[in-house]
Amino acid sequence: MIWAFGFLFLPPPAEDWGFYAHSLINQQAVYSLPPELIGFYKVHIQFVTEKSVNPDRRRYAVEGEAEKHYIDLDHYGDSALFVLPKYWFEAIELIPEDSLRQNGIGPWSAYLTMINLTKAFEEKNSQAILRLSADLGHYLGDLNVPLHTTKNYNGQLTGQEGIHGFWESRIPELMAKDYSLWVGKAEYVEKPQHAIWEAVAHAHAQVDSVLRIERELSQDFPEDQKYSYEERNGLTVRVYSRDFTEAYAAAMDNQIERQMKRSIKMIADFWYTAWINAGQPDLNSLDEAVVEEEKLTPDPKLKVREH
Repeated sequence: MIWAFGFLFLPPPAEDWGFYAHSLINQQAVYSLPPELIGFYKVHIQFVTEKSVNPDRRRYAVEGEAEKHYIDLDHYGDSALFVLPKYWFEAIELIPEDSLRQNGIGPWSAYLTMINLTKAFEEKNSQAILRLSADLGHYLGDLNVPLHTTKNYNGQLTGQEGIHGFWESRIPELMAKDYSLWVGKAEYVEKPQHAIWEAVAHAHAQVDSVLRIERELSQDFPEDQKYSYEERNGLTVRVYSRDFTEAYAAAMDNQIERQMKRSIKMIADFWYTAWINAGQPDLNSLDEAVVEEEKLTPDPKLKVREH
């Protein structure tokens, strides 16, 4: 995210987790794969790393994409995690589909992406495997971000505008080089849909601390210490200062690092599970894939929530 004078937030394409963090998360997931998969993925690691942000780019060009990145659980009340069906067709029987989409369909969409990845493995379609792996990594990463589970996604309801980009972009950019991101070997997920909802529940349980600690810490930092200025793309922009960023990360007990690791683990597990469910096809026999670039043209009529 980019901050401008007057603390205006300029939308680059709004990159959940930030371009740097999403790329790092997908990259690290590759190294948790077993020998049967890691050879194929390492050959194409640049693709699954760089294209981890393709879903964000589609948000401004493809109708129906934006709602795949989040779910506003608090829209459904305190019992949302107990009330909302875990399966899409049960959900649309209970709640009008338009309403579901308006408040985010992240968990259901992520599972559908995994199903499509499984089919791509079955068909040994290397282009689809790589494209869907990058996409699935993005969606699962988003669902591990606490602010992707609340309608107060940018602190706009509590006078904390900007906290979204601060949490998922600024902090990783400044601090991820010091994170220990090894998560062990990928494991098979028996119930992927339930695992997705468990991740969402875990992230949502942290929303209060994300907002509360930022608010409390802000009382100890005068304006000129909370923010600083940097040169980006030829512009002088306002950002959260390094001192405030480090203080917040410490007060959060390294929450961002933990959520990045949960994202990495989950992505590796889901790639591996999709491959197992497809019958463990031999990927070493695949020809080297040449994946075509997505040609996206921003739609000026498309209204996208900055989530």
